[in-house]
Formats: sequence, structure tokens, C-alpha cells
Amino acid sequence: MAVEGRLDLPMVGERQSLREQVAHALRAALVAGEMRPGVVYSAPVLAGQFGVSATPVREAMLDLAKEGLVEAVRNKGFRVTELSDRDLDELTEIRQLIEVPTVARLADAARADDFERLRPFAQEIVDAAERGDLLAYVDADLRFHVELLTLSGNAHLVAVVRDLRNRARLYGLSQLSQRGTLTDSAREHLALLDALKSGDGGAVRHIMGEHIQHVRGIWADPDAE
Repeated sequence: MAVEGRLDLPMVGERQSLREQVAHALRAALVAGEMRPGVVYSAPVLAGQFGVSATPVREAMLDLAKEGLVEAVRNKGFRVTELSDRDLDELTEIRQLIEVPTVARLADAARADDFERLRPFAQEIVDAAERGDLLAYVDADLRFHVELLTLSGNAHLVAVVRDLRNRARLYGLSQLSQRGTLTDSAREHLALLDALKSGDGGAVRHIMGEHIQHVRGIWADPDAE
């Protein structure tokens, strides 16, 4: 059985409940691929890395288990749920069906102010990529896409996409960062905003489609070139 290693986890504060903060940080670590399938993570060990007691960590892991992201291992801890290539393909297909047309419909020069309000989020993604902060990258990326989809006015759609994105695994992020290509992917968010502001739905559709395929075709495969 694989042994868990130390994760690059942030210290938690008091603005949210510890349970919520820990769950948020663990989701980011899961999506970034820092927490790997086959490895059992114990609440006390993770608690030591967070600098908190084991109770909020255990509660957070139970929340992630309800979402299907991890599974409990009796008397040992929690194991990250493994995703097959078929799982990743199906998640990508659903995202393409939902996100591409939804975001393309938002393209409207009259909504330029709405899109400009998202530019700081897009820039935060680029900044995180440039400094190689993968957890910050994943966190900023999720917030950008959730805020963008919120402009559609469909809260149920936003919830579905958030869940799909949380279930994905981006194991190749560190390789992209090391090769210096993560920043290129990050800048797609800025290009997307420019296309939305210009009202070019075709360009938006193309950028969104390519962006989601990059997630599946490169990030899910650490050895992809």
C-alpha cells in the first residue's frame, strides 16, 4: 500500500469554519492531483500539516466522501477515488455539452462591464501559474469559471459544473508548470474575456472548447507532451 507524503497545504484561519476551510483546501489538492489514488490519508497526519485538530479534518473528509471524491478505509483514513480514462472522457464530454454553449451565449459587447469584473480573477490565474502555485491556480480557475457561469442566471447549471470540475483530476499540472506551458493555458482565460467583450460567440465557443480539451488531453496525463 502506498504511503502518504507531505502535501503543500495552507494553514487555516478563522473566517470560515475549520471544516469548510479544510474541505476547500483538500478539494484543491485533489483537483491539482497532489492527493493521489491508492494513497491512504489519515486525518491526524493531515491535521498536523494544517495545524488544526483531527476533528475538522475528519469531518471535511467525510464531506468529500459524500461527494464521491474519497472513500473511507476502516481504521486507516481516506483513499482518493480513482478515475479511469473513461470517467475523465465522460466528465469532459458533459462539460463540453454544458459550458461551451452556455458561455458562448453570454458573448455580448453590451455586457462588457460584467466581463471586466472577472478580469482580476483571470489575472490571478495567470499570476499563480507564473509563480508555480498549483493550488492557488486551481482555486482561482474554479472561481473564475463559477463566476462566469453565474452570469447565465442558472444556479442549478453552476452547481452541476462545480461538481464536475471538483471530480476531475489534473495530475499533469506540475509537469506543465515545469515546462513553462501552464502560463499559456492560464492566458486562455484573458483571451476568453476579450472574445466575450467583443460579442464574438464563435470565438468564445472555440476558446472554451479548446480550453476544456486541454484539461482532458494534457493535464490528466502527466506524460503528455
